[in-house]
Amino acid sequence: MRFSPALKSSPHSLPSPDGNYVATVFGSVINVRAVAGFGIINVAKLGQDFAGPVLSFQWSPSSRLLLVADRERIRVVSALDDSFSATIRNFVTAGTKPAYIGFGASDVEICVISSFGLKFSVFDLTTSKAIEIGSPKVFSSSTASKCFSIRPDTRHLALLTRSSGKDMVSIHSYPSRELQRSWAPDTIDAQALAWSPDGRWLVLWDSPAHGHKIFFYTSDGHVFKSWSGPANPLPEDRDYAMGAGARSVEFSVDARYLAVGDFSRSVCVLSMASVTETMRLRHPKTLMPKDTLQIWQEQITASHTGPAIHTFLRTAHAISPAPALRDNSEPVSGCASLLFDPSSALVATRQDDSPSTVWIWDVQAAELRAVLLFNGNVAGLSWHPRIAETLLVRCEGDQYNGLIFVWDPLSEGPRSLDFARHLPGAKAGGKLRVQWLGAETSTRPSVFFSDAQNYVLAWLGETDQGPPPWGDYGPSRRHSFSEECKERDESPLDLVPASRTKPEVPDLDEDDDYSEMEDTFVFKR
Repeated sequence: MRFSPALKSSPHSLPSPDGNYVATVFGSVINVRAVAGFGIINVAKLGQDFAGPVLSFQWSPSSRLLLVADRERIRVVSALDDSFSATIRNFVTAGTKPAYIGFGASDVEICVISSFGLKFSVFDLTTSKAIEIGSPKVFSSSTASKCFSIRPDTRHLALLTRSSGKDMVSIHSYPSRELQRSWAPDTIDAQALAWSPDGRWLVLWDSPAHGHKIFFYTSDGHVFKSWSGPANPLPEDRDYAMGAGARSVEFSVDARYLAVGDFSRSVCVLSMASVTETMRLRHPKTLMPKDTLQIWQEQITASHTGPAIHTFLRTAHAISPAPALRDNSEPVSGCASLLFDPSSALVATRQDDSPSTVWIWDVQAAELRAVLLFNGNVAGLSWHPRIAETLLVRCEGDQYNGLIFVWDPLSEGPRSLDFARHLPGAKAGGKLRVQWLGAETSTRPSVFFSDAQNYVLAWLGETDQGPPPWGDYGPSRRHSFSEECKERDESPLDLVPASRTKPEVPDLDEDDDYSEMEDTFVFKR
């Protein structure tokens, strides 16, 4: 395991989807570094009129463009050179905050959902045109992305709207986004929709308050089947089957399964070949160790010379997961997290009544394979997007400052990664961001960690397995965006032609005092 040096960061710092670059917003510029060697690739200027605060900051799916938005404008710039720049102004009503801003089906499509679900807007950066669809069904900013879904391959847009107290589903073609079909589903208060990873099915489910109601539509919008909850539920789950419905709905990566978690202790797994329930994963209240089940319990040992030491011991006796600690007496239950790994062989779950426990299931055998018992509540779970059976776990609490865990079936329990000791002051502060570094060139997983002031990378390989991604790699190849988006005049979207002058790249290496960049950009709002 090897850690990179700490590099200057901000509350808005992101690795690219391909894992080759890290982009950071400093005031009115975006600094882009290559992971290989940490050299500065580009500094994209946002203009003096970019005042912040930053509402959205994203990489495009191809890792070629960057999107950054404040209340007045959306800027889309080339990440690796100055070949492209576009500005969208007045994209929402003045004085309001959009519920969602992000890339759509491609690098040149931007989707915006206005506050309160007033409209769903799609901006095309190649044609300088925009379309608007009224009344997208938005409950909150955190769930706004659930009202639409983009079909793989064909990139059709499925959108959930609500008008006059009635849900509507519409399908729009790509790239024109013309309406192809719309219908009123048999729902009372639809919660979300999603295309299956293979694009064969469009799945829509009702809110939990109206029971288990999940509808399966063909790609052209015809209803194929509906699912009304688990068949023959256990006695303790009968009330849940009659009342609270789907809470978490997740497809396996290979589109063979659909897992549905509700407010009971069970997760139903449906086979997409027949759209029928094929297995049920029941979370036991008491865990009994056996050869096919690993139970790892966290042990925290105080240290007089440094931070506490977190280790895991395999439990050899029966044990019950720690219950949720709440100030009020209202009971909590149900599946809070539900995630398939990229091989679709394992699924990880977290229950609200035992928030410090992670359950890992073998989907093929429908059996529990591992249980990870932490001392603090689990704040985040993430499977590696390409390397199978590799899970990232983050816990909340002061005892986990800068500490995360990585588990795989062959390891002796979760391995701890202490990022704090690699940060200035040996302590993480501010808003934390932890995610996998999706490097396609590495056979071993890497992790990106940022605490709003600095970021650090960790590589989980060993010395005899070669260099880490930032090691002896040559400079990354630069891509040009000019082939897809050529220079143009001003347009209704205020697309700005790219400058032919290469921007001056300041020296932001970690050995510098960094005072000039801080005085100029960090404190400007």
